[in-house]
Amino acid sequence: MNIFKKQSRIKWIVGSLIVLVVGGSLVGFANNDKRNFSIVKNLDIYYTLFRELNSYYVDETNPEKLIKTSIDEMLESLDPYTTYIPEDDMEDFKFMTTGEYGGMGSLISRQGDYVVIAEPYEGFPAHLAGLKAGDKLLEINAVRVVGMPTSEVSDLLKGPPNTPLKLKIERPGTNKPINIELIRKKISINPVPYYGMISDKTGLIMLNNFTQNCAKEVSKALTDLKENSGAERFVLDLRGNPGGLMDEAVKIVNLFVKKGSEVVSTRGKVSQWDKVYRATSEPLDTISPLVVLINRGSASASEIVGGSLQDMDRAVLIGQRSFGKGLVQTTRPLSYNAKLKVTTAKYYIPSGRCIQALDYTHRNEDGSVGLIPDSLITEFKTAGGRSVFDGGGVSPDIIMENKKYGNISYALVAQNTMFEYATRFVLENDKINAPENFEISDEVYEKFKQYVATQKDFKYESATQDALKKLKEVAQREDYYKKSKTEFEQLEKMLTLDVQKDLNIFRKEVSKLLGSEIVKRYYHQKGAIKFALQDDQEVEKAIAIVEDSAAYNGILNGTVLSHAGDKRNVKATN
Repeated sequence: MNIFKKQSRIKWIVGSLIVLVVGGSLVGFANNDKRNFSIVKNLDIYYTLFRELNSYYVDETNPEKLIKTSIDEMLESLDPYTTYIPEDDMEDFKFMTTGEYGGMGSLISRQGDYVVIAEPYEGFPAHLAGLKAGDKLLEINAVRVVGMPTSEVSDLLKGPPNTPLKLKIERPGTNKPINIELIRKKISINPVPYYGMISDKTGLIMLNNFTQNCAKEVSKALTDLKENSGAERFVLDLRGNPGGLMDEAVKIVNLFVKKGSEVVSTRGKVSQWDKVYRATSEPLDTISPLVVLINRGSASASEIVGGSLQDMDRAVLIGQRSFGKGLVQTTRPLSYNAKLKVTTAKYYIPSGRCIQALDYTHRNEDGSVGLIPDSLITEFKTAGGRSVFDGGGVSPDIIMENKKYGNISYALVAQNTMFEYATRFVLENDKINAPENFEISDEVYEKFKQYVATQKDFKYESATQDALKKLKEVAQREDYYKKSKTEFEQLEKMLTLDVQKDLNIFRKEVSKLLGSEIVKRYYHQKGAIKFALQDDQEVEKAIAIVEDSAAYNGILNGTVLSHAGDKRNVKATN
């Protein structure tokens, strides 16, 4: 398409947009001629600017890229959830909402110039074809991928179900490349990666995201635990669950509350779209003790489930305050098969509170977004009269300290040191104990320490070093550094890293992370979950609460003090 055709096409698009915007505006803003004129004026300015830029800029421009950048920047000024989805990204969008895609079923990650298999999903083509964690991808369907961006490699691996995929890989411990052939399949990731008994009468259900039909998976797990395992108490784990489809959240709440109960309502600018969502089916269990686990990674639909069950006094919440996303997005169709995901409303849980934490409408002068001010935090009441608050996220009834890892642990994960050692471990060990009994022995940990010592590129800063660096920067700005230069140098020398010493200091957490990486190689994701449950303080607290009827009922009826009713906690944990 030549430059004149491009400009004509863009002019037609902008002209159509003016008609649509103004035409739509005239319906709701018949008396707002000034606003309509402003829209037309600025769209015309945009078109003429783009035309001049495209015609006279010194280098050749990419019109699609320029338009995409301008759209993205415009939407970013509103909130991070209002996004433009071009046709090329529709498959990724579909995966986010359905959990399904066409491919081989594995996680990939980058290590230097190579994209490697990070985790083949159990039972899917990658696993069945013999791919292993640590395999380096050399070619995909005869296309060399060494040095190729991870996103492009991912696109090559994906494709319509029942189409062939030929891979050439390099496997640690082998001398020559390996050719692997497989057939892509429809990959559907189960949103319930694990459920099982965690005590004689207590069942755990883990939910990773709110994709289509996730409520059916939770229902299956709940029914199986009740009928086949004798579960009488339940823990629903929503930690790290970023949310998803609101309808699925309503259905999950419906499993535990009476038909007709209000679960959530939405209110926005277009009042015709305001809606109250109620439980429409007969529940599975309205009586059994229930604990919901949440943390800072629990957002959106997770907060609807946790907050609604709390507001109805149906569950005790344990963990950390949730993320605080109380905004509802609606997907609107655009031309050329693109879509706009736009924030259209806020949602409100049964007590009437909105759990949105950040105020995107009233930004600070520097453009940053602030929390809802303390003066606007409002008290609400649960069905039984307990105090709860809005202003950002859902506060658990029992707050557990957030697990924080040392800098060395982050570095060992981020620099793939644990991943690479686990790959080596598998070459030397045909099998390990069952996940629930596996542990990193003294011998294995010593070998790991020796391995880390050989990694010359392994670098990190301790939290103390990081704090000293910041103090040094402040001192230099305020001219105190020259006066105390000797003391700063002495401190820096004292704090010189001793990796082996830190590996001993942080052995417990490093062993836990390393053990999880190793267990995944033998028992996949379910095995890693079982291994993690060996020492999960929040799960242990949940078991203690559901098995202590006095403590459980005391929280729900308000006779036992709950953190959810502490207004100070709204800000303290954000």
